[in-house]
Amino acid sequence: MKTIRIATMSLALQFTILVVVDAQYIADTTQPGTRVFQLGEIVITGKADKVSITASEMQKLNRHDVATSLNILPSLVMANVGARNEWTIYLRGFDVRSVPVYADGIPVYVPYDGYMDLSRFTTADLSRIEVSKGFSSVLFGPNAMGGTVNMISLKPSRKLEAHAKAGVMSGKGYLANLNLGSNLGKLYFQGSFSRLDRDHFPLSHGFDTSTYQKDRDRDNSYRKDTKVNAKIGFSPNKTDEYSVNYIYQHGEKGNPVYLGHDPAIRVRYWQWPYWDKQSVYFISKNAVGKASYIRTRLYFDQFKNEVKSFDNGTYSTQDNRSSFTSIYNDNTYGGSMEAGTDRIRNNNLRIAVHMKSDHHREHNVGEPVRRVADNTYSFGTEDIFFPVKGLKIIPGISYNLRKSIVAEDYNSTSQEINDFPANKNAAADLQMALYYRISEKISLGIMTAHRTRFATMKDRYSYKLGIALPNPELRAEHATNFELSADLSFSGKLSLHPAIFYSRLNNTIQLVDEVQPGLSQMQNTGESEFAGAEIDVTYKISRKFMLSANYSYIERHNLTNPGIKFIDVPNHKIFTMVDFAPVEKLELGASFEYDAERYSTSYGIINPAFTLFNVQISYAFARMCKIECGLDNVFDKNYSLVEGYPEAGRNFHAIFYIDLDK
Repeated sequence: MKTIRIATMSLALQFTILVVVDAQYIADTTQPGTRVFQLGEIVITGKADKVSITASEMQKLNRHDVATSLNILPSLVMANVGARNEWTIYLRGFDVRSVPVYADGIPVYVPYDGYMDLSRFTTADLSRIEVSKGFSSVLFGPNAMGGTVNMISLKPSRKLEAHAKAGVMSGKGYLANLNLGSNLGKLYFQGSFSRLDRDHFPLSHGFDTSTYQKDRDRDNSYRKDTKVNAKIGFSPNKTDEYSVNYIYQHGEKGNPVYLGHDPAIRVRYWQWPYWDKQSVYFISKNAVGKASYIRTRLYFDQFKNEVKSFDNGTYSTQDNRSSFTSIYNDNTYGGSMEAGTDRIRNNNLRIAVHMKSDHHREHNVGEPVRRVADNTYSFGTEDIFFPVKGLKIIPGISYNLRKSIVAEDYNSTSQEINDFPANKNAAADLQMALYYRISEKISLGIMTAHRTRFATMKDRYSYKLGIALPNPELRAEHATNFELSADLSFSGKLSLHPAIFYSRLNNTIQLVDEVQPGLSQMQNTGESEFAGAEIDVTYKISRKFMLSANYSYIERHNLTNPGIKFIDVPNHKIFTMVDFAPVEKLELGASFEYDAERYSTSYGIINPAFTLFNVQISYAFARMCKIECGLDNVFDKNYSLVEGYPEAGRNFHAIFYIDLDK
């Protein structure tokens, strides 16, 4: 076994810094009348592995979607799936198939492949985004092998609330959003509308134009995202609450072409005329006596998209054999019930039951529709045990089952549809954590977790454009996670949160070459290990000056096939932020990010390291009004997250805010 190299950790731990928000944080300082929608939380046991980014922090850093917002947190790395122009994240080396995404505790990831384009999720209607790492609660349900991401919406706290913003940005872009809310005591309403539209993004002046990109306005990089969120809630008393929620998203995007030097990558001319998502969900919480509760979630989620592959950069013809129009039509329905009690002395016991039914339909225009459907079940229990003052012991266990309902296979030669063999898979999750609060300033934690991820529909059934064979019998991946962590504070100004982590993965789903001449197959052949460290520090230098940042170090090794590289995650990442308010109403901010080089392909193509600087200034010129201007990538760095897909050069934004609550 190749030994994980962590010799650089001791040096790396001297750098770091970042804001971590306490698990009990409720109010958002940007929108003083608005509270976190607590029904949408999955209450994580213990603070140690949970970090958040609030609406005020997203605003200060000019982050308008979930992908870019999460990028500031420790051990989270933003990545761009360039071939599909999908923005995603990695958490301690795990991708979003192993880190499911939720909206108010409701799963929203795409049924077919488990991925999610997080740039489609704008943040105007969110109070905060919570991230749980290796020790995420089993109450979330299955597939949380590497953690979870939960987007928590707004809830009004006053009789009338209104927040709005509108702005412009480089690349003929604009954004606008409006939040309206009312809390009448027992009844409350919340509505949000947002629009983000950009014709293109500008490339750096250090970019060399080419046959496929003749100027510095990135071709086919447009995006249009509209989001509506509506909520109505009823609280008949202090302990019970009911809420019905609706989210509508409509997206359109282009897919910039590959501009790199890898001969194995073919230039694609793709556009997405629509990327649409709708969710309806009901959440309730009811007290049972004085010491127990029941929380219920029911939901229906629909996802539709269309991809058009064109012949060339005119995006007008589809005559070549490689051109097509592909249509997805997916839906998910399900629910969960969570019950908890603290009637047992020194214990807080909770159980949860989940059921999720995923349905995928796809076809290319001119072909019949193929269907794939799975049912997934999960049964979990978790306890918080307080044997002595300051000590928490948190065991958790769950049993998960995934069963195929239908899986249709299309033969393009005979134009016939046949069924894949039925298949099912069961997996168990088991974890334990100990958190000890030595004093008000020092807390320590140790945890271990055995977590699993089921193979997705795409893992099991995809032909990968004719180069692979399906494998319906794929089993769940397994990861055993370990972590040592601490929370330290000094003088009320300085706080540090270091952690060291290690994950051993088994049954890793990997592409095995030449299972038949010229064909590969996804198989459970892999063993691998992830290891690293993170530390974040917040230093409140004065009432007007705060410094925050983070450093993450991670190494990932494929033990079974060392020649196959893990992609998209740099070994080192640093993020720092300075917030300075020299006079009343004026606020200055700056951020710095360094990403080391990373692999862009499993066969060793490397994306270079890069450093970015961003600056921002805001001025509150009236009681309810504020204007904000900023420059991102101040030094016009020519950089990319994946080789061959350059990102934006220097670009500006100017945004006007109005808050009628003030």
